Amino acid sequence: MKVTLIRNATLVVEFAGKKFLVDPFLGDKGVYPAFPNSLRQDQNNPLVSLPIPLENIINVDAVVVTHLHLDHFDEKAKEVLPKGIPMFVQNEEDAEEIRNAGFQNIEILSENSRFEEIQLIKTKGEHGRGGILKLAGNVCGVIFKHADEKTFYVSGDTVWYEAVQETIDSHKPEIIVVNGGDNQFLQGGSLVMGKDDIYEVYQAAPNSKIISVHMEAVNHWTLSREELKSFLTEKGISTNVLVPNDGESYTF
Repeated sequence: MKVTLIRNATLVVEFAGKKFLVDPFLGDKGVYPAFPNSLRQDQNNPLVSLPIPLENIINVDAVVVTHLHLDHFDEKAKEVLPKGIPMFVQNEEDAEEIRNAGFQNIEILSENSRFEEIQLIKTKGEHGRGGILKLAGNVCGVIFKHADEKTFYVSGDTVWYEAVQETIDSHKPEIIVVNGGDNQFLQGGSLVMGKDDIYEVYQAAPNSKIISVHMEAVNHWTLSREELKSFLTEKGISTNVLVPNDGESYTF
């Protein structure tokens, strides 16, 4: 498989001969307002440009949308993605909204969804802890499985909690993508994984390769790539946890 970080949580995943686009956040740099009640109110989103041409990003076989927050599925994605492309979403509520945007080929992820010979397994996530959860809303992750590939887990916008441990224990993914920017509002704590959460993932899956994305691309990030890399070096796990730049690819 080949995993390319585009920007934020947007990935292009080449898996078992098919190409998937995950969480397309495709707008031009600075086209959306800053997320309110958070850091960097003077910086519009996205904070950075796409690292490769848009037409290369959207030349895929299917799309996975873990939830409908702007930085995972934006107006530009609605505009440029082909309306007949297969789209996998977390629930009927999200499916309805995507249908309203004109898309016609939508499937709700389950424990045993398939795209041709590839199994797609919906996984649980919690987009924060405590009171912020109600505001943040429902999210999911997804496991990709195929006889010819390593098991691949995209955790989505979740913090570390027992369901992530259970997913790792059940499916034993060899490649794991975590959303690791420790994004926060001024109140309510982490919305996605910070460095201690990522260390928990490593401890649960010490033989897996972990890729931290969702970093430095929207205004409410709090964990930089540099800080995370220093932490990983301190812990002696910098070969286990990869911190890609936008546009960087890994082949497994």
